Amino acid sequence: MAGDEDFYTRDRPEIPDLAEDRPRGGGPEEPGGRGNWPVWFVVLLILALFVVLTVIFG
Repeated sequence: MAGDEDFYTRDRPEIPDLAEDRPRGGGPEEPGGRGNWPVWFVVLLILALFVVLTVIFG
């Protein structure tokens, strides 16, 4: 009968350590993006349109 060492080492590869598929940490703190200026632009555009329409039809 085979011992525990023989049973578990028979199918193991030479280098059993695998590279991480999802490395932890080391990435940027904040993902690079456009920020929130497009949202502010749309809000100000709607506000300006409201003011202009109020002046014209008011």
